[in-house]
Amino acid sequence: MTTSSPGKTSRGPRSPRTVAARRARSLLVLAGLSAASPLATDMYVPALPDLARSLGTDAAGAQMSLTGFLVGIIIGQLLLGPLSDATGRRPVLIAGSLLFAAFSTVCALAPTVEVLNAARVGQGITGAAGIVVSRAVVADLFDDRELPSVFSRLAAITATAPVLAPLLGGALLLAVSWRHVFAALAVTGLLLAAGVLRWIPESHPPQARPTGGPSSSLRAIGRAAGRRAVVMPVLALAFGGAAVFAYIAGTTFVFQDIYRLSPSLAGLVYGVNALGNMTGSLAYGRLARRRSPETLLIASGTVATAGTGVLLLVQTTTGSTMPLTWLCLLTAITAFGVFFPAVITIAQSHGRAAPGATSALLGGGQFLLGAAASPLVGQFGTQSPAPMAAVMTSCLAAATLAAILTRTATSEPPRQAEHG
Repeated sequence: MTTSSPGKTSRGPRSPRTVAARRARSLLVLAGLSAASPLATDMYVPALPDLARSLGTDAAGAQMSLTGFLVGIIIGQLLLGPLSDATGRRPVLIAGSLLFAAFSTVCALAPTVEVLNAARVGQGITGAAGIVVSRAVVADLFDDRELPSVFSRLAAITATAPVLAPLLGGALLLAVSWRHVFAALAVTGLLLAAGVLRWIPESHPPQARPTGGPSSSLRAIGRAAGRRAVVMPVLALAFGGAAVFAYIAGTTFVFQDIYRLSPSLAGLVYGVNALGNMTGSLAYGRLARRRSPETLLIASGTVATAGTGVLLLVQTTTGSTMPLTWLCLLTAITAFGVFFPAVITIAQSHGRAAPGATSALLGGGQFLLGAAASPLVGQFGTQSPAPMAAVMTSCLAAATLAAILTRTATSEPPRQAEHG
């Protein structure tokens, strides 16, 4: 079934109620595709000690499986986004979901840590299809007026994945071994493939694809990176994403080891912050009706930078209390809830010539810089929240600068067709 709108099919227009139902199902599947990789990142984290003992390795060997997965996500986005521009969205989404299930099965059955780590790279590459292609599908199906609302809802749904993943993994581990966590991910991949087959139309028909095949689509990454209206929001997301990775790497340590909260209370703090992030994402859809995405991007970046900047200032002068640290981080993470859908909206709107390539740049930059920023929190010391606050403030300040430059760059009109 080929369609250019979620409300029309080859059988002609449908009733408004049917259109709304189809749209809701499509968005749910797209959100699930976007959430699959965060689930695969965090669901098995509570099982790392048992995994290490089971496979006869140490903590560092077990943690390499996480590194391999993140490397796979970066590679997968850079390859699969342009590939979907050349071959269509559905083949990449279906194949990616099925192969994600296959690699998850290999992880579940892995006899050695080497097999597990290799399968995790493959799991990351194939899981990246859900992240990168789902954004391209949204850009295909919705016009510029609808993009803010759609991306805000997707961001709100997928923001819950990193919070729910450890809880789901921990619940499974109460009854079964770590291998069953990967079995659950395999089932998730199969369900997503079925959802794509049933509810996601081919949003990128042959006549809209670039001539020259996949090689031309790969070259589209270079063309997209040469446009300031695309590369500025890509940089904004890369630096903003690095701040979030630093937060993820440091927040549990800060609240458990420094402020001596129990794991359950620290989880509550993390959960409330995630709720703030989700609230910010939903608020973006409403705010975008009255303000431009560029204005909201700059404003949210400024607020997020101020939140961590205040924490850094207080910590390096008088010392921060737990409630103040929590408030500052909650402010930053909630503001990033607005920042994320805003920057995605801007980039995909101005990258309509090659939505897959644009999405690949967004995701590749976000994860690449994020993976580099995560270890910095521990390397700069573990005696106070200051290292985490310093890394986050630096990254958010750079993200805000890129947001300001984005406003200037986006005065260039979006290109509707640029086929190589």
